[in-house]
Amino acid sequence: MTTMLWNDRLVKEEEIKLSIEDRGYQFGDGVYEVIKIYNGSMFTVTEHIDRFYESAEKINIVIPYTKDVLHKMVYDLIEANEIVNGYVYFQITRGSSPRAHAFPTPTPEPVFIAYTMKGERSIEKYEKGVKAKFVEDIRWLRCDIKSLNLLGNVLAKEAAQQAGYYEAIQHRGEIVTEGSSSNMYGIKDGVLYTHPTNNLILNGITRRVIMSLCEEIGLSVKEEAFTTGQAIDMDEFFMSSTSSEITPIIQIDDNIIGNGKPGEWTRKLQAAFDARVQKLGSL
Repeated sequence: MTTMLWNDRLVKEEEIKLSIEDRGYQFGDGVYEVIKIYNGSMFTVTEHIDRFYESAEKINIVIPYTKDVLHKMVYDLIEANEIVNGYVYFQITRGSSPRAHAFPTPTPEPVFIAYTMKGERSIEKYEKGVKAKFVEDIRWLRCDIKSLNLLGNVLAKEAAQQAGYYEAIQHRGEIVTEGSSSNMYGIKDGVLYTHPTNNLILNGITRRVIMSLCEEIGLSVKEEAFTTGQAIDMDEFFMSSTSSEITPIIQIDDNIIGNGKPGEWTRKLQAAFDARVQKLGSL
């Protein structure tokens, strides 16, 4: 039986009782995080927890634990489920109250849930690359908040996968923003381009790692928006996220990127990323 976190208690999954009036269920009124686990250790855990608190603050949810306490709770959950490689997911909602759009008064107790998943690295995708599809970005204008409101992302991913593509590359008009569950990057003439961090994209934790890796390997970076036309003209293209790490994109719609294989700079970034992960233990 799987052990989960329910507020501040480790319990079996069947013990958890959630109200049908939980605002996360009825309004998507909450925020979440997913952390990758390598060899029993959480990768960039501090950054994920910091962003969790930042997202909660942006929607006026007060997390009833310090960051250190939450870190220990999640670590204990991973140990309880004996996860070596995989993920830990956690979320907090505004809690339960009679259904009304405005924040409830008095403020209910927030509800925290966390659980783990086993999962190995997608080596084949990292090695061979994937295909992506352009999809119009129809999401709300606060994509910087890692909220539970993911219907726009779900529709984009579904549109891509129904058409036979791995990921959606979202765009507002001609401007590329990000993937349905990833950040996007193009490399042209030895310069990496990616959308600047503002309300239109999530400042991915893996994205932040990549920014530091670019400095490490000597790859110039321009955090500026680029168009769909510029995207298909890139020498290299790749996506990143906690689960996909650095995954090359070798085709966008019917357009082959570069020579149709993962590029040299992308390979260097992958190698530098692996070196960071190896600090947690051998791969």
